[in-house]
Amino acid sequence: MEWLGDKLRILDQSQLPHRKVFLDLGDYREVVSAIKAMQVRGAPAIGVAAAYGIALGAQGIAAKDKDQFLQRLAPILDAFAASRPTAVNLFWAIERMRRAARGSDVTEIKRALVDEAERIHREEIEATTKLSRLGAALIPDGATVLTHCNTGSLATAGYGTALGVIKAAWDEGKKVEVIATETRPLLQGARLTTWELKQAGIPVTLITDSMAGYFMSQGRVDFVIVGADRIAANGDVANKIGTYTLAVLAKESSIPFYVAAPTSSIDFSLSSGAEIPVEQRDPQEVTHILGTPLAPRGITAANPAFDITPQRYITAIITEKGIIPKPDEKGLKKIRHNSRRR
Repeated sequence: MEWLGDKLRILDQSQLPHRKVFLDLGDYREVVSAIKAMQVRGAPAIGVAAAYGIALGAQGIAAKDKDQFLQRLAPILDAFAASRPTAVNLFWAIERMRRAARGSDVTEIKRALVDEAERIHREEIEATTKLSRLGAALIPDGATVLTHCNTGSLATAGYGTALGVIKAAWDEGKKVEVIATETRPLLQGARLTTWELKQAGIPVTLITDSMAGYFMSQGRVDFVIVGADRIAANGDVANKIGTYTLAVLAKESSIPFYVAAPTSSIDFSLSSGAEIPVEQRDPQEVTHILGTPLAPRGITAANPAFDITPQRYITAIITEKGIIPKPDEKGLKKIRHNSRRR
């Protein structure tokens, strides 16, 4: 993702792995559409894209009066807030952009919004790089790691979260191998995670989502690591649909289950995962693959994009502020307190 001054350049993730297509988005509505269509996806990346999209929209507001400018900025903020409901990074970025819309005149506010978007991007790069290096310490040499969905640079506009931890361990010289689930229904694991791992030269075996229990039961998985779209104050985690299943299987198999996410993914306003909104997407994503129908015409399909993993299944949460073992409300509050003190 790259800010070009009057456009936002993104890599269209819906085209990977077979086509590498960059899109130059010159209107904030195009950025909203790209988020909805998952051309840009992954909680941290959505937040960064929204920040740049808001800055882009602000540049197009023709208003000399500050109050009039802020009135016209409000529906732009609302458009991004309505794009996807689960990833808290989106709302965190929107709120930061709202607070940044200060200044004595319109020109100053427009500049401040661009500066804030660039700051959010830099901070996400720094956070994911740091958490990846911290998390790498948990990976022993020769380990086989199972991961779900895509959590690398594509998903973060930075270094990566769960996949970043794996890459950091590899860069340290550890001989790790990865088992990647395909991640139905949109196949982010098959299309994106394997592509990123292949680019990095890290050995990867692709499996269907339903094969995970088999590989765990055969002793072929040393630990599981996933990302997060939102973490509630008590440590419950919302992540790509299928994560809860993997956590239960890992618990049954006595396999450590780690979550890697920047602190921008923690929502202290929600007491538990029961309060996290779960996005319901188009059922056609289930009945079709890449436009090809799989099921009988007219069949009913459900398509929740995320599920909630209770904190009791999570061995540790890895953040840029530290690793939280057996995460609960006390552990998360300590991370928050330490962050504020700095």
